[in-house]
Amino acid sequence: MYRSREHRILAGVCGGLADKMGLPPTLVRILWLLLSLIPGPLWVVYVAMWILVPEEPRGYRSAA
Repeated sequence: MYRSREHRILAGVCGGLADKMGLPPTLVRILWLLLSLIPGPLWVVYVAMWILVPEEPRGYRSAA
């Protein structure tokens, strides 16, 4: 999995997840937002993914 270069608003995490799962990036962003309303450290998971998941290489084509 890579953070998306094309489908990014903040860091490309949701875009990368969308590419990996074959879903529209907007749907993943909405689901992430809804899940973040539930008490819990979801923002910590986002920041950790931002740091740990590499950005997709230039010219990389997703399999989805």
